[in-house]
Parts: sequence; structure tokens; C-alpha cells
Amino acid sequence: MRIALFGDIHANLEALEAVLTDAAEQGCSDHVCMGDIVGYNADPSACLERVRESDWPVVKGNHDEDASGDHSLDNMNPVAALALRWTRDQLTSEQRDWLRTIRMVRQVEDFTVVHATLDQPQSWNYVTNKFDAMSNFSYQFTNLCFHGHTHVPRIFVRDSRVTEVEASSIVIEPGMKYFINTGSVGQPRDGDWRACYVIYDIPTKTVTFRRLEYDLATTQEKIRAAGLPEVLAERLAEGR
Repeated sequence: MRIALFGDIHANLEALEAVLTDAAEQGCSDHVCMGDIVGYNADPSACLERVRESDWPVVKGNHDEDASGDHSLDNMNPVAALALRWTRDQLTSEQRDWLRTIRMVRQVEDFTVVHATLDQPQSWNYVTNKFDAMSNFSYQFTNLCFHGHTHVPRIFVRDSRVTEVEASSIVIEPGMKYFINTGSVGQPRDGDWRACYVIYDIPTKTVTFRRLEYDLATTQEKIRAAGLPEVLAERLAEGR
């Protein structure tokens, strides 16, 4: 069994379709979504339906929560808040209800999935270094956990100590714990504009990162046509 794991789609339909096409070509039979289906970009409804119609395991992201609620967004980054207010208007009541029902944490096969962290998933804390990862490992009861939220692909490993290793390909070893950020489909922030996701090959216990080009120009045109901030179109090309 080969599983495609991806998250932080952020309403980027072109990037999502590129990932799903590649996953099929790579022989993936199952898919898991790390959340943040919506936010920032111009296709929230289409991306939500693409995920929902396939009945994949999904965990809730912070943008999913904010888009489905009616609470104030005044304390957020102004650009993100503007995009979320626009997103709320694009989604139906039924779609927002569905977003509210998504669980924070799930176990799938032999691994765990969360958007942010296992210690306080509802607080949306960021894991950007091995010290952040240490707290998470204390709450991780499977040896493998996938997450997103920072939009940066990373692999943290706990053996006798916690280390970070290159996010390319890794074999999951017994007796060790792994906290793996799958990167972002729709808005990478590691300086590489291409969509990012991972494939977990269960028989070989191998996790492999994939980077894919997609129709960036169309995504940017949609952002501008929707009247969303220009910076959201520009940052996609920069991977920031």
C-alpha cells in the first residue's frame, strides 16, 4: 500500500490537481489530508469538494476552523484575515458545517495525523526546530506522525535524542519516533514554489517527498480576479 499525504492546500486547485495526478501515477491507492483545505487562494469550494467527495481521512487546520466559524478575525494577520472573510462568503452553510466536524487528530493504519501538534492541537502551535518537536513526541503514541501547518517540509527523529534530518526520503526504523511535516500543496514557504507532498510506502516503511510544478499563472490570475490581495499571487512564485 502506498499512501499520498498532503496538506495546506489553501484553495489552490491547480496545485491540488497536480498532486493528485502525480500520486495516481506513483501508484498511491489511498490519500490522507493534513488540513487547511481553504484560505489564501481562490478555489476554496472546489478544493473542499475535491477532498470531501473522495472520503479521505482528514484532520482540521486552523484556516478550516476560521473559515467555518463566525468569530472575529481581527487579531490575525490582515492579509490572512481578509482572505478568510472572502472564503467564508464563498462557502455554503453546509460546507462550513462539514469543516466544523473534522477531527483534530486521527490514527490511520500505523501512523497518526495532526495539522499542528499533538500536545495542544487546538492551539495551532508551530514546530520549527527540534526543541518544538520534543514536546510533541511526549504525546505521540505511534512511531510515525505526519503534520503540516508551517508549510515547510521537515523530518524530526527521536531516538536517544531529537534530531532533524533532510526532508527527502527516509526509512522508518523500529523503536524510533518520527514527526514529519509534509510541506504545503498550495503555498510552500521554503523558497521552492512547487507543490509538496509525501508518499508513505507501508511495505518498505519508506517516506518520500515529492515536488511538482503546476499551472502557477492560472492560480495567480484567479487570485487577482477574485479581488484578493496581490501579495497572495506574488508570494506563490517565490515559495514564501
